[in-house]
Amino acid sequence: MEAKKTPKADLTKKSGMFLNLGLALAVGATLAAFEWKSFDEGALKDLGQVTDNFEELIDIPITEQPPPPPPPVEQPIIEEIPDEVEIEEKIEVNFDVDVKEETVIKEVVIAEAPVEEKADEIFDVVETQPNPPGGMSGWNQYLSKNLKYPTQARRMGIEGTVIVVFVVNTDGSIQDVDVLRGIGGGCDEEAIRVVSAAPKWEPGKQRGRPVRTRMRLPIRFKLS
Repeated sequence: MEAKKTPKADLTKKSGMFLNLGLALAVGATLAAFEWKSFDEGALKDLGQVTDNFEELIDIPITEQPPPPPPPVEQPIIEEIPDEVEIEEKIEVNFDVDVKEETVIKEVVIAEAPVEEKADEIFDVVETQPNPPGGMSGWNQYLSKNLKYPTQARRMGIEGTVIVVFVVNTDGSIQDVDVLRGIGGGCDEEAIRVVSAAPKWEPGKQRGRPVRTRMRLPIRFKLS
């Protein structure tokens, strides 16, 4: 069925024109609103007739706060000390002293204090060493005559030197015989026997007095 509208009555052909016209009216109204200016109808004041003198300003003085007072200083207490009483002493000097020229002043000699030596003290080193009768040659002769080579040492082939230590008393007698270093095989005992049976020695001396002295002697055992 065909439409009855005539082509002249179709409004869609002019829609673009109406749209552009509407946009133009809207933009113009917006610009007119921004550019619109309004003024108050009140009377303007003439500031030139004001009698107030604004140039004369009140000077406000600057207040200065005084510094705090210094702390009180304690003054030292001064005590009065009475003047010292001068004591005058009369010193009598007697110059009337008879000095004889013949007066001889003896020299004071300070002697060393004597060293007390204990009777039982044993010295290892003395000024004068003990000596056997006849000296060391007499001692060697005594050993060659009285020293017997032990049978056990001879059978085992032991030979060497035995160091014997003993004490020589103030009267020359011998005591406290002991072996300092031995070789065994009966040689140590034989050395002690020979030394213990030895005749009196000449005692050692310290400061000219006989003292007890400790001696050390070697006794040699050698197979012939």
